[in-house]
Amino acid sequence: MIQFRHIKKSFGPKAVLLDVSFDVKPGEVFFIIGASGVGKSVLIKHLVGLLYPDDGQIWLDGEEISKFDEKQMDPVRKKCAMVFQHSTLFDSLTCAENVALPLRKHKGLSHKEALAEARRRLEIVHMQEFGDHYPPALGDGMRKRVAIARALTLDPKYVLFDEPTTSLDPVSARRVDKLIRELSTKLGVTSVVVSHDLASIFTIADRIVMLYQGNVKLIGTPADFKACEDGVVQQFIHGRAQGPMEA
Repeated sequence: MIQFRHIKKSFGPKAVLLDVSFDVKPGEVFFIIGASGVGKSVLIKHLVGLLYPDDGQIWLDGEEISKFDEKQMDPVRKKCAMVFQHSTLFDSLTCAENVALPLRKHKGLSHKEALAEARRRLEIVHMQEFGDHYPPALGDGMRKRVAIARALTLDPKYVLFDEPTTSLDPVSARRVDKLIRELSTKLGVTSVVVSHDLASIFTIADRIVMLYQGNVKLIGTPADFKACEDGVVQQFIHGRAQGPMEA
């Protein structure tokens, strides 16, 4: 289980997270939503030690990780894979070679063994026939799936997605949504997804937390959000230009 407890984070004079607390349950697809700049990506970067909170605690599987040093964070990062907004693949390597890199570095596999395992990971994301292609030859949605395959190489319990459907066309975006859902149902992976893609939110989310003004505005199921009468929540989930949300 992932647990955030009273997380605070500021950058200079700008307070981004004031008091954020919630849990992510094992095996669920959990969405973090809110307007741009509310700290969604900031929050998940705390889980892998890219950022540290000014105050509060982060618990992962019963360990308080928010004060871990770099060495202590190594096993956490193997347990929590992160898929960034941009796929961050190496253009000079084939898709299979990109996926094989963590296998060679962390599992000590030979080049041949790592490539064979990489092709099995590509099969999970329905990209097995593109293993010998180079990333620049693929569309954004296909590169995203390769990045997800790479994230799966160390068999993580948790996968963190930072805006996974941003810049994708609607068809590619829904394919990525379907894949995130499959990771939960077929592999038991817990997915934490930062997004403001309303189609994704109300198609694959088990539960959602909305951040607003540095705090948790609402946490619940998609049905809870649709039923909520709060003006800020309703403005956001319906994408309305007019309403009580601050610019």
